[in-house]
Amino acid sequence: MRLPSAKKVSAFLQPNLLPLLILLVGVLAVCTVTKAEGRDAIKLTVPFEFVVDGEALPAGTYKLSRLGDDKFEGLILRNETTRTSVFVHPMEVEEASSDMPRVSFERVGQEHFLSKIQTSHDVYEIVARSEILEATARAHQDKPTSASSAAK
Repeated sequence: MRLPSAKKVSAFLQPNLLPLLILLVGVLAVCTVTKAEGRDAIKLTVPFEFVVDGEALPAGTYKLSRLGDDKFEGLILRNETTRTSVFVHPMEVEEASSDMPRVSFERVGQEHFLSKIQTSHDVYEIVARSEILEATARAHQDKPTSASSAAK
């Protein structure tokens, strides 16, 4: 029985690696999410820099809460170390099916996009697909292209 060559394995893995990484980051994001005081308030610790509503935020501990009683008004994400805040404008809001707060990220290249926030009561879809597509295009443009030329 012959094993596939390293080139064949590499050729298979390269085009399939990005979707796998996006899935892993989304499902297994290394974040700690806990309930904080107040309705739909959660505390989260993010171990990497991430993007929300077009703004890059540093790794750290954040408190996420509603702006008001209306869940469609949006959310405020506050960094507990720097005391800076950013408004989060959800694309969609649905009722949560479980009482388990969590956040999800989508990774494109080296950027992590906050894509979903689930609180005790609601699920907020954050990332616009156009933002992901733009980041994907930037990531592909930034890759160096290799050209070979024969010297005579």
